[in-house]
This record gives sequence, C-alpha cells and structure tokens, in this order.
Amino acid sequence: MFELSLAALIFVALFTGAALYISLVEHPARLVLPDDPLLAQWQPSYRRALPIQSGLAIAGGLTGLIVWYISSDWRWLAGSIAILANWPYTLIVMMPANKRLMAMAQNQAGAESRALLTQWGRQHAVRGALGAAALALFALGATGL
Repeated sequence: MFELSLAALIFVALFTGAALYISLVEHPARLVLPDDPLLAQWQPSYRRALPIQSGLAIAGGLTGLIVWYISSDWRWLAGSIAILANWPYTLIVMMPANKRLMAMAQNQAGAESRALLTQWGRQHAVRGALGAAALALFALGATGL
C-alpha cells in the first residue's frame, strides 16, 4: 500500500504545483500583456495544460480511492473527492469561458477576452485550492497523523 499512497501523493502534488504556478505566477504575468498577445499566449498554454492537469487529477483521485478502499482512512476518500472535484468544477463553471476564449481569433481580442481571462484566473485559483486541500489530506493520511 505504501507505493499506492506515494503515487497518489505524487500525482496530487504535481497537479497542485502546476495549478498554483499557473494561478500565482503564469496567469498574473500574462495579464500584464496587451489584449492580443494575452489571448495568443493563453490559448496554447491552455491546450498544453489541459491533458496534463486532467490526467494528474484523475490519476491522483483514482489512486487515492484505492488507498482509501484498502486502508479505510477517511482522509484518502476526502482528498480523492477534493481532487476529483476539479472535473465537474471545470466542466460546469470554467468550460463556458474556456470555449469562448478558444473560439476567439487573436484579432478579436479586446475588452471581452480580457474580462473572460480575468474571470478565468479567479476560477482557476479554485482548482489550486482543491488540489492543496487534497494534498494536505493525502499527506496527513500518508504520515498517519
């Protein structure tokens, strides 16, 4: 079980690190750009981050559920729910803006795209918070505290 616990912890730590980096560093830096380059930078970044972050959330959540099933430790269940909550949150809350932003051509960038990207940044911070909660729960479960 140690290997599964470690794998779950690593998947969630990688997800959380990426999510926090995007929210605390990458997106604020990108927001200082003018509208055209702001949109032009966000679109490929989003395309590249999507499979990585979604895969890490699924891997961490499923591995955490297996550890919970084996150990019966509620922290693994709660952490798994927290990390897997990123999926419905993203699909329900964030996806409408994501689709609008991805459909925009760079020459359409302006007040609307900036407002959507500002909103996106606030919404993405929730993903980092869910990851941090899962990471804390998994860490506590792994250490037995």
